[in-house]
Amino acid sequence: MGKNKLKKFAEMETFSNVFQPPYKPMAGRWRESYFHNDNPIVLELGCGRGEYTVGLGRTCPDKNFIGVDIKGARMWAGAKQAEQEGLKNVAFLRTQIEFITEFFATDEVDEIWITFCDPQMKKATKRLTSTYFMQRYQQIVKPNGLIHLKTDSPFLYTYTMEMLRLNPYPVLANTDDLYGKNTDGIAVFEEAKALQTHYEQQWLDRGLTIKYVEWQLMPFTRFEEPTIEIEKDTYRSYGRNYVVCHPHEEV
Repeated sequence: MGKNKLKKFAEMETFSNVFQPPYKPMAGRWRESYFHNDNPIVLELGCGRGEYTVGLGRTCPDKNFIGVDIKGARMWAGAKQAEQEGLKNVAFLRTQIEFITEFFATDEVDEIWITFCDPQMKKATKRLTSTYFMQRYQQIVKPNGLIHLKTDSPFLYTYTMEMLRLNPYPVLANTDDLYGKNTDGIAVFEEAKALQTHYEQQWLDRGLTIKYVEWQLMPFTRFEEPTIEIEKDTYRSYGRNYVVCHPHEEV
């Protein structure tokens, strides 16, 4: 591990807004023990550098935000920014998302944001919008709680829409081109446009469209996992020796 990473990990130990091993028992206690208010709790899953979590915390002081990721060296940037700005409604949890139910009690979470996650084209159970994860989200998100997906990936968008067709959660908003003219002036889309991550701007600069879906969680007990064949994203690498570029990119 490089010295820079070690330095970041050491500094993370001093941040009051970071929860990482050894974990404090926080399930059911986030509002009482950390945020000290009764405001809604919103998770950003796969938060990376945490810029979206921090941005949400700035713009929505009446909500509590927790960025979740396993990559501590990336999370350091958002955690440090939140500490410097004194954002008391922002926290970060370092864990694998598979274990999310261990950190939150039933109905403790109000919303989830999934922003530009890896589409995991090879393994369905790793996709953050799969039924594998829906079953976990249902355990911690209150009934009718919201899930937001922002993605550049046609693959993940198609997969998610098929998942929502087979498991009919109410879809409140859906577009395959968030910044297209057909979304102008519509409140739910304007909210989704309000913040942009570094990677989102990269995708836009490369001529890719951003997809956005918002749906409500309902208490399902049986799930049907999509089995359709979906065309893979052509601007991502599938392996070290097999790389296909987007038509507008240069190798």
